Amino acid sequence: MLAALLSAAQAETLTGVITDTMCGARHGMIKDQPADQCVKMCAKGRYVYALFDGNNVVKLSDQKTAAKYAAQKVKVTGTLDGKTKTIKVSSIEPLDGN
Repeated sequence: MLAALLSAAQAETLTGVITDTMCGARHGMIKDQPADQCVKMCAKGRYVYALFDGNNVVKLSDQKTAAKYAAQKVKVTGTLDGKTKTIKVSSIEPLDGN
């Protein structure tokens, strides 16, 4: 799915989990803390909120909205800048069940 974004400049929709660029798919750097707290703590430092789609971790331009959905499954609509590996976010919405 990420490959499709790399080759297209038009908006695409991806699903995945809001994470941070330090932990990626694995949380636990902060012992005895749930994943959402780990993501929030890591994103306060030099790391940023990102989307993990099951294979790739891609930075998100909208850090404020991403923070609301730390460690949750979401649908992100936007365009990917292949050079910076950042999705220019149009919207972030929780998937059903969050």
